[in-house]
Order: sequence, then C-alpha cells, then structure tokens
Amino acid sequence: MPRLTPAAALQLVLLLSALPAQYLICRWSGSTPLQRLRATSRLIQMWTEWRSSYLNAAAWMEWTDRQISTVKALIGFGEDETPQESLAIESMLYDNDQGFFGASKAVRSPRPPFVFLRVGEVVMERRGQMVGVVVSWDPELRAPSEWIDKVYSNSEGPRAEKTPHYKVLFSGPGSSSLLIAYLPQTQLQRITGMRPDIPMLENYFTHFDGTRFVMQPWLRKIFPEDDKDDNNEA
Repeated sequence: MPRLTPAAALQLVLLLSALPAQYLICRWSGSTPLQRLRATSRLIQMWTEWRSSYLNAAAWMEWTDRQISTVKALIGFGEDETPQESLAIESMLYDNDQGFFGASKAVRSPRPPFVFLRVGEVVMERRGQMVGVVVSWDPELRAPSEWIDKVYSNSEGPRAEKTPHYKVLFSGPGSSSLLIAYLPQTQLQRITGMRPDIPMLENYFTHFDGTRFVMQPWLRKIFPEDDKDDNNEA
C-alpha cells in the first residue's frame, strides 16, 4: 500500500473540501450562474497558485537560497572571495579584538538619540525580510576597510560610515544554524509580537518578556540604557 506523505494528505484534504466550497459559492457568491462561475474560477486560481507556491519543495529551496544570498551580500560575503578571506571575516563577525562589527566592549553610554534600535529588540531586514535579534550596535560603522569596500560603493561609503550599525543574529537555513550580520540602521525595521527561534540567543539574553529579549547582566553593563523604553521608531 503506498505511503501517504504529509504533503499528499494535505492536498487530499483540500481536494475533498472542493465540493463543500463549491456549494458555498453557489449558495452565497451570487444569484446568477455567471456570478457563481466567476467565483468558482477565482477559487480554483487561488488554489493553483497556493499549491505551486507553498507545496512545491523547489519553490521553498529557491526562496531559502535567495534569503541566504541576500544576507551574504549584506555581510560582505561574495563569490569572488577566497575561502581564507571569507573565514577571516566570518570569525570577526562572531568576535574580535579590534572592536569591529559591534564587538567592542566599551560602554555605550550616553546613548546617542540617533540610535533608534536597542539590544534585544526583534527586527526585520528590509531587503530579504528575514527576522533577527539585535545583540550589539555601534553609533558609527566599525569594520575592516576591505569589508566596507565590498559592501558599499564609493558613493555610499562616506554616508554609511556615519550611520549606526547593528550586529544581528538570524536563524540559518537549518534549525540549528546561525547567520550573523552587521547592518545599517536604514536596512532594519523594529517589529513586535514575534519571538524568533534563533540559536545562541541564550548567550546574550535571559528570556523574552513579550516585547523584547532581556539582556544578560554582562551585556547590560555594555548597553546600560538599552533596557529603557522610548518613543523612537526605526
């Protein structure tokens, strides 16, 4: 007997629901045969688009690849880099002694009024619409010159250097993988009501309070004013 996969079962349920759906359309969508025919056609079109987009494994893989490519471009990873360069930059994103990518242990106080986002806030990256959590910030760009040259054009560089940048953790393509990005304030948007499941958050935060993640004591010493509310919106 053939094995019924979850995707096949879902499709079967939706197909079986077509008859009652058609009855409802006939009962409620219009008083003439032409109106009911148009409503039925719209339902079939919506189902076809939904099936091809959300039940198609290839579509999901393509979407995931696009998100990863977007973040790689944002954090300065490119296809023209050598493996040694990529590894060096990636290790700096995790931690470094030069203070690059939000790694400085200097206390961020007083907090500049133009730094809109706070450590522990959930944010969305505007281009790829990936959801992450802020774990550090710099009032100005602090990164190696070779990384800046790869990420920003000559015209964008001077403006980017004066823009607050944030170290953000994103969930990778796997359930236990992690993506780390260093992004300008202009590419991030604060969101509320969402608790993303991202590896390593427990290294920075004690818990999620329903609005933001609460910093560990060691992190609060570096960002002493970030656990206070304000009315600024990114």
